[in-house]
Amino acid sequence: MARLETNRSGEMEVFVRVVERGGFSAASRDFNMTPSAVSKLVGRLEDRLGTRLFNRSTRKLHLTSEGQRFYERALDIIADLNEAEQEAATAMTPRGRLRVTANVPVGLHRLLPLVPRFREKYPDITLDVTVSDKVMDLYEERADVAIRSGPLQSSGLIARKLGQCRMVIAASPAYLEKHGRPTTVDALQGHTLIGYNFQRVIPDWPFRVNGQEVSVMPGGVFDVGDAESARQLAVAGGGIVRLARFHVENDLANDGLEPLLDEFYPGGGVDINAVYIGGRGHLPARVRAFLDFCAENICLN
Repeated sequence: MARLETNRSGEMEVFVRVVERGGFSAASRDFNMTPSAVSKLVGRLEDRLGTRLFNRSTRKLHLTSEGQRFYERALDIIADLNEAEQEAATAMTPRGRLRVTANVPVGLHRLLPLVPRFREKYPDITLDVTVSDKVMDLYEERADVAIRSGPLQSSGLIARKLGQCRMVIAASPAYLEKHGRPTTVDALQGHTLIGYNFQRVIPDWPFRVNGQEVSVMPGGVFDVGDAESARQLAVAGGGIVRLARFHVENDLANDGLEPLLDEFYPGGGVDINAVYIGGRGHLPARVRAFLDFCAENICLN
């Protein structure tokens, strides 16, 4: 068996070049080697193969019949190696279908507006985007990346943090005029708090009152399937909502919604992460390109 340190492809390339250039001296110049080193390399190759590849004379090298067959096979093998390397290099270029799921606020207001720019930068990637607030199983859905909010549950997924978003409690002027403005956290108990009809990582609304963390559980009257439905219901006067501030920034600026209880905001924000399936091996180029793009371009303020 050949030793691992034997550079068999390198030996083949040198041998082929000797044949094509007609001698050791000409081939040595192509590899920046001495003629003696090339001659010794071919000699070691012959020793390893147990046969003579050249008939040597003072003027010219002549291939033996074994050398001719080895030369023809070496050409094929070198061509195959070059093709394999080119295919591997091509695989490093971001290309192919990329399946992404994103929660509604980030998906609608931050990710989708960036798709044309991403497409322009990576024309060989086809984006397959699903926007939903329901947590999808990346394995079952065969998704490459999921953008999720809140603390991550224990799993085999790897997370890349994209940032934090500040949350806001808000209601429409029409709702507040009809039902009154709550000025304390306890006062929320007498109001309609819009909730969700699916399991959330953080189902309650956290506050800080007199230095203590307290929480209020929404829902019971209105439960909706995603954050955009909650926003529209709140704008229509259906109740009080808790959403990412960037999700309702236009509503706040245009008086469609009014912020409530900011003085009891617990501080910090909700983490937004891009999660993907980890494991052994290299991350596909298309996934890495998307993660880098999101980290550089998605603004959650």
